Amino acid sequence: MAVLTFRGGVHPPRNKKLTASKPAKDCYTHGDLSFPLFLHHGLHAKPVVKGGEWVSAGTLIAKADGYVSSNVHSSVAGIVKYVDFDTIVIESAGEVHEEPRIVSRHYSEMAKEEILSLIREAGIVGMGGEEGYPTHIKLSPEDPDKIHYVIVNGCECEPYLTCNFRRLIEEPDRIVEGLNIVLRLFDNAMGMIAIEDDKKSAVIKIKNYLVNEPRIRARMLYTKYPQGAERQLIYALTGKKIRSGMRPADVGVLVLNVETVYAIRRAVMEGRPLISRMVTVAGDAIKNPGNFRVNIGTNIRDLIDAAGGFTTPPEKVIIGGPMTGESILDLDRPVTKDTNAVLAFSQDPVIRVHQTNCIHCGRCMEVCPSRLIPTKLADYAALGRTDLFLENDGTECIRCGSCSYICPAKRSLAELIISMKQMTSSDTE
Repeated sequence: MAVLTFRGGVHPPRNKKLTASKPAKDCYTHGDLSFPLFLHHGLHAKPVVKGGEWVSAGTLIAKADGYVSSNVHSSVAGIVKYVDFDTIVIESAGEVHEEPRIVSRHYSEMAKEEILSLIREAGIVGMGGEEGYPTHIKLSPEDPDKIHYVIVNGCECEPYLTCNFRRLIEEPDRIVEGLNIVLRLFDNAMGMIAIEDDKKSAVIKIKNYLVNEPRIRARMLYTKYPQGAERQLIYALTGKKIRSGMRPADVGVLVLNVETVYAIRRAVMEGRPLISRMVTVAGDAIKNPGNFRVNIGTNIRDLIDAAGGFTTPPEKVIIGGPMTGESILDLDRPVTKDTNAVLAFSQDPVIRVHQTNCIHCGRCMEVCPSRLIPTKLADYAALGRTDLFLENDGTECIRCGSCSYICPAKRSLAELIISMKQMTSSDTE
């Protein structure tokens, strides 16, 4: 099997061994669960429950407000404590089992519109971290006949993260079935499940279920960061290039995260909404690192407790991967649909970094996946020179942070470039 890749990228320590080898566990929590109504692209969902109401696991508690919005469902049985514009809080009764649901027929007998409706009603959004874009919109391109590839992104190139890997290892048949459901929407498309070559066991597992699947192939990619970035993944697999302002559908491609495809399968095959996901909990400050099947709305602090708590008070806690994740100070926030990891570290190397002047080594250019000149773009950003930033294609930055990682002068290149990009671009990729 050919090993595919793109030009550029970096090789940070993987640090996946502790969690990759452990089967995922269930994380059952009690007490209050919080459901933000705005953590997806588009408009807030509108509450459809009131304080004091009893809800079951899977009950619709907030309805999508318009096409670009997502439904929100309770992930537990309990009492609605309060509702406001931003959040619904539910006091769990300790019951997590969903009510039985009836699916009238197999997806092969469903019309395309019915499949899309089930995905929309389930409140499924992009679950790869920092996504949150409603999946029913992504699966509704202007011309479905022009979609030639549907890619399941199982690269998981961020250090520490292994939740996608465990899903591929533990439930490969459901990932294949989820992809088959998506392919029902696109008559001319082939399916590809993309996995980095350090996860050969996942490739083998998946290939066992592709013997009688003529429209799906497993594809192995070279292990490096950011191999899982959408543009780089598409280029490595198809040779097609995407610039800022474009969508993958513009070149006939759709990309979905492993967890998203798993949620699609549950919605269409079992009639179940998106109320749980798998999350990696890791880092040297975590006592028992692992992957957990956790209810949406669960408090981050409770999830950390499920992993044994801290071995030492952490200097840094990150939601997501260490390269692109969000550093947080408050642990009393919920797991959301796009929370793929919680990482805790005993030391924060960033606060100990001493920046020096650029030595003009060119390493940032060598590793930049978008073939930019990060040191120049950072200088333009620091000077507020929007004109020069745009002239030198600053909006093509994919926000991967490879430039800052490789910089021997420890300059905050990515931070400056991303800040300027946010000021100058309406790009929502």
